[in-house]
Amino acid sequence: MAAAAAAPASSEKEVLPPSLTSSSEPPPLFDGTTRLYVAYHCPYAQRAWIARNYKVPSLEHNNQVKGESLDLLKYIDTNFEGPALLPDDSEKHQFAEELLAYTDAFNKASYSSIVAKGDVSDEAVAALDKIEAALSKFNDGPFFLGQFSLVDIAYVPFIERFQIFFSGIKNYDITKGRPNLQKFIEEVNKIHAYTETKQDPQFLLEHTKKRLGLLM
Repeated sequence: MAAAAAAPASSEKEVLPPSLTSSSEPPPLFDGTTRLYVAYHCPYAQRAWIARNYKVPSLEHNNQVKGESLDLLKYIDTNFEGPALLPDDSEKHQFAEELLAYTDAFNKASYSSIVAKGDVSDEAVAALDKIEAALSKFNDGPFFLGQFSLVDIAYVPFIERFQIFFSGIKNYDITKGRPNLQKFIEEVNKIHAYTETKQDPQFLLEHTKKRLGLLM
């Protein structure tokens, strides 16, 4: 785990603080400094990290510590200046809520297939197809709501990992036959707030294989 202060406004590569260990001196809480606490390899923490880069927020703010990643994303969007992460359009706002409610089911279907023996499950294929369809709903951009939003931030850490894991463990390309998902991945990788948070794909794959007992 590491604690990072508010993000710099420039697009220069950020120097990340060292990880905190059990022997580290903990930073003082509620001393007026904005901090985001993340585990660098965790996709849930990566959600908040992307939003922090996009809007310069933090997890520790106004004498509060918020830990649930989706709640934190909404808190960030409401309490910090910067590009809005949810549109005013009522149809897009409703679709955003539907997609946010679906994140856990999407993650469960995908992870369950990765850890199971055999081919990719029908449930995982259906979940990926649902994402493909969702990405076609609006035609004013390549993202879930057309333009980059809180929904993309909620999904991209997991899509990033599922692309790596399905390829490296199941020999399955999640973008094959899914042009909208392919375009989404291409375009989100042009957003600095996201790419600053990406971890080495080989590290993520080996870390997961080790957890699953797949490394000799």
